[in-house]
Amino acid sequence: MILTSFLFFLFLFLAIGILSVFKRKNTTEDYLIAGKSVSPLLVGLSAVATNNSGFMFIGMIGVTYMSGLSSIWLMIGWIAGDLLASFLAVDKIQKVSRNSKIHSFGGLLSHWNNTDFKKLRLVAGILTVFFLTVYAAAQLKAGSKAAEALLGWQSETGVIISALIVLVYSAVGGIRASIWTDVAQSVVMIIGMSLLFAFGVEYAGGVNALLSKLSQVKPAYLNFFPEKNFLEIFLFIAGWIFGGFAVIGQPHIVIRFMSLDKFENINRMRLYYYIWFALFYGLTIIVGLISRVVISDVAGFDAEMALPNMALALFPEILTGIILAALFAATMSTADSLILACSASVTRDIFQKSRHTLFITKFSTFMVLLTAVFIALTDNKTVFALVLDAWGMLASAFAPLIVLYSLKKEVSENAALSMLLTGLFGFILFNKAGFGSLIYSAAPGIISGFLVFYAIEAYKKYRIKSISQTAEEFDS
Repeated sequence: MILTSFLFFLFLFLAIGILSVFKRKNTTEDYLIAGKSVSPLLVGLSAVATNNSGFMFIGMIGVTYMSGLSSIWLMIGWIAGDLLASFLAVDKIQKVSRNSKIHSFGGLLSHWNNTDFKKLRLVAGILTVFFLTVYAAAQLKAGSKAAEALLGWQSETGVIISALIVLVYSAVGGIRASIWTDVAQSVVMIIGMSLLFAFGVEYAGGVNALLSKLSQVKPAYLNFFPEKNFLEIFLFIAGWIFGGFAVIGQPHIVIRFMSLDKFENINRMRLYYYIWFALFYGLTIIVGLISRVVISDVAGFDAEMALPNMALALFPEILTGIILAALFAATMSTADSLILACSASVTRDIFQKSRHTLFITKFSTFMVLLTAVFIALTDNKTVFALVLDAWGMLASAFAPLIVLYSLKKEVSENAALSMLLTGLFGFILFNKAGFGSLIYSAAPGIISGFLVFYAIEAYKKYRIKSISQTAEEFDS
């Protein structure tokens, strides 16, 4: 019964994606960016479903299971940072993306100020493909973990099934199919998390009984703040604000904002986006807490398996299949977006002078997805770690540049390249030094990108002043 209900929803997602063929136009522009004609409701729900991936069902619930109520700061910080980024940059992104030359994230960066930065576009394309492929692998891995727990499948089976479904509807309808299926997946995700919440509270014996049981897990489990000193708490919260702000450095989400039909519809798109975001994230935190009551923490237990094990303990088989489908929906809604963003980068940013045929674009989709499957089957990192690393490195590379563009700062191509690479290495070095436990490494990565820009500006002013002084001395 689990398998039957699960397969029903997978078939539904596949059918919705394939139906987009009746709306699509047989052009690379429509394949990559849906002709910039998508309604605010579809863009909002697609972007937020893409943002809230298997990371929520697997990674976030696992973190809440272990750390308790203090994980709510990930939600508060993440949404606050996301909102700040939205009001700072999304309007500008949408306005700039109306340019007929822009069909990819690298194209957005290189043409923002009516420039044509080919080196920047190439580097941005390479970074996008590399990190989004790793990110996609994390999504495929999240789905395989759930299938392993609920259906007894080998981990490889879930990865391959997810990849095949994404490949079919992406190849048929491109980003339009991705957006349509994202909307259906966002509905199933909310239903799945709501069911877990309702059954979990009933299992615990009501809200009061649940709170009583949670307070007995361990002394600080229901503490609002983590067990840290004031400075550590400040850095902890600030890090997750940077994590949410990092959304403007995520090519797969920015491309959704670029696909909006009209600039005037941005606020409507935001409304749908943040209502869903707050509701789903709040439910995720609560379900993560409930999972600790339902599933005991025993030696060797993988916290990232809390949700599938909770579903097995609480639900009849048909509802367990829905939860598995919801988790797969979360992973696929992000994986397809990542793969298509990579396809745009390969065909538009890396091979800029090549002929951009639709066949070549679809072939690049296949090759990127194949690489993601290989990484998912061979990498042993947790889903939480894989997603945070990819998300943080993309943000460290791209977010500072988009912020400066949005603030109408003139950035030369060499300065932009310096910012990209410094931000990226700033993230990596901070992480490798072991400071990631103090503050999410996207924070120092993003800050280092800004520091490079202002250091270059200060040096320019110094050089101009020195030349002026030399000229005056010469004249005298």
